[in-house]
Amino acid sequence: MRKLLPLIGTPSGSHPGGRSALTCRFRCGDACFHEVPNTSDNEYVGDVVAGALSRRSVMRAAAVVTVAATGAGAAGIAAAPGAEAAPAAKGRPRPQKSARGLRFTPVPPNTRDAVTVPDGYRQNVVIRWGEPILRGAPAFDPERQSAKAQAGQFGYNCDFLALLPLKGERNRQLLVANHEYTDEILMFRDYDPQNPTREQVEIAWAAHGLAVVAVEEDRGSGRLTAVGRHHLNRRLTATSEFRLTGPVAGSDLVKTSADPTGTRVLGTLNNCSGGTTPWGTTLHGEENFNQYFANGSSATDKRYGIGTGATERKWERFDKRFDLAQEPNEAHRFGWVVELDPYDPDSTPRKHTALGRFKHEAATVRLTHDGRPVVYSGDDERFDYFYKFVGSKRMRHGNSRAAREHNLSLLDEGTLYVAKLTGDSPAIEIDGTGKLPKDGEFDGSGEWIPLATATADGAVSHVEGMTAEEVFVFTRLAGDKVGATKMDRPEDIEPNPVTGKVYVALTNNSNRGTGANPKADEANPRHANKHGHVLELTERWNRPESTRFAWSLFLVAGDPEDPATYFAGFPKDAVSPISCPDNVAFDAHGNLWISTDGSALGSHDGLFGVATRGERRGELKQFLTVPTGAETCGPVVQDRRVLVAVQHPGEVDGATVERPASTWPDGPGTYVRPAVVAVWRADGRDIGV
Repeated sequence: MRKLLPLIGTPSGSHPGGRSALTCRFRCGDACFHEVPNTSDNEYVGDVVAGALSRRSVMRAAAVVTVAATGAGAAGIAAAPGAEAAPAAKGRPRPQKSARGLRFTPVPPNTRDAVTVPDGYRQNVVIRWGEPILRGAPAFDPERQSAKAQAGQFGYNCDFLALLPLKGERNRQLLVANHEYTDEILMFRDYDPQNPTREQVEIAWAAHGLAVVAVEEDRGSGRLTAVGRHHLNRRLTATSEFRLTGPVAGSDLVKTSADPTGTRVLGTLNNCSGGTTPWGTTLHGEENFNQYFANGSSATDKRYGIGTGATERKWERFDKRFDLAQEPNEAHRFGWVVELDPYDPDSTPRKHTALGRFKHEAATVRLTHDGRPVVYSGDDERFDYFYKFVGSKRMRHGNSRAAREHNLSLLDEGTLYVAKLTGDSPAIEIDGTGKLPKDGEFDGSGEWIPLATATADGAVSHVEGMTAEEVFVFTRLAGDKVGATKMDRPEDIEPNPVTGKVYVALTNNSNRGTGANPKADEANPRHANKHGHVLELTERWNRPESTRFAWSLFLVAGDPEDPATYFAGFPKDAVSPISCPDNVAFDAHGNLWISTDGSALGSHDGLFGVATRGERRGELKQFLTVPTGAETCGPVVQDRRVLVAVQHPGEVDGATVERPASTWPDGPGTYVRPAVVAVWRADGRDIGV
């Protein structure tokens, strides 16, 4: 059996996936070590779908030559390190070329403190934490940082990225980034977690939020660099003004002493992934917002993972809105999808309450045949759900003020749904090992259950015992009541622009089948899901507004030598190992690109491309790895460039400013700095062709 790399910075099994304790503290408030918030009896879908090999897939795999690639792979395929060659099978020979867009030599698993890219590719750091982007902002000086300086500089720990066109500006685009959270222990020398100073807290507030910055391409080299002080550059922080819109705006559930109207919110927090809209705006999901609020006491606070004591960062000492004993409704003003107009630096971003309140990992948009928006979003929590919003208003084309204002209201009216998945095998055939049931497949059907509908005249609840306002504010409880299917941390959800199929990344859930937690069922045939999986959904008639869908297994992550892993039927001797899928994106060829978070295989996180159709369907290849302690975020895949956010480099147990675990990107003697990296082919041609 192949030897896997040792885990870095944390004892094996001490934290979910390959995460360090430091990551769990600062990114999600140790969510995986708290009691599971969802105690409902609803069915659960997890990595157990790992066994979802259909008979058709088995036959297909047997009909392909399964010779392990030698060396770097003459056919552009790399075998897993140490994997033995499988015997050649009779039948159709394996095509000699990878799918178009994936023709590169895979990067092997490694633990280098660097961004590692394929042979023949180049990279550069586009922008780092602390680089000035607004007029008047000073150069980065970590020893003399201030809240005022940080508010004009690029923020910390970027996650979602978007590259948008800049008309009339040659070789320039507009980069939009989420700044999810802060690692104070890696930002401040001599940081005392029990006694942060006001200045440190205010710097952290300014390092959260969103950034808009123009970037410029050097056509000669392929480098992408930030354009400081561009007129569209912008920073939004934990103290910027946001507007609540939709059915909850003005509700008593979101009113506070500072905002008795229930319409104006200061800040956005823990923005994870997001999406772009066909009308030219960006969407940003507020995810682990619960960790910022102290002294929760209600049942709804508990359902959202809000603790009863002090927080890690102690912000409640400096602003009472983070103390729910004083402001019990403040937490209700977070956990939404934020819409930003990056082309209007004077606009007030909106929090769309019709999309529901939960730990939004992402918000991705497609249009119905008649131009109405459909938004997919996952709730990143063990045993929680994924959702769809179908708008009732049609998008208007054009860039007139009237058209843009109309389109900014599209996500305020429509119906919010939650997913329920159903399998077709007897429960007795599911034993928790991933063994196939007698019918030889794990797949099934599903339905979108309506929760509430928002209109211009008001909102209607479809959940017995809950008002519409309650459904939108306490969406998790609504999902509990209607019997939604429990998932293994639903992360990014993306529709394939070529085929229309929808892909759901489920990162992991080591709690599956442990203690009193749900046991195996048809959709969850494997216990202790530490590697995660990807589901493929097909809306009925391929219409995004449909209320029915089919689901099937696409990828079950882990060591390819593990019998429970699955790569859409592609021979497992010819794929890269992958663990903990998180953010996803598509290229122009319809290939799915997957970034990982917390690999439990001992190697560093990375970015992977996998073919979703054709004879190479399921061929998964690693494109890059990130430095020590880092997570791969973003990503953006263009014809000639790939962009990733290198989030929380150096986030390893025991690391501090004085004892860094990583010196990326600037080398020894410097602060470790989260950053955005661009990768391109040295010969200037398209990626992977």
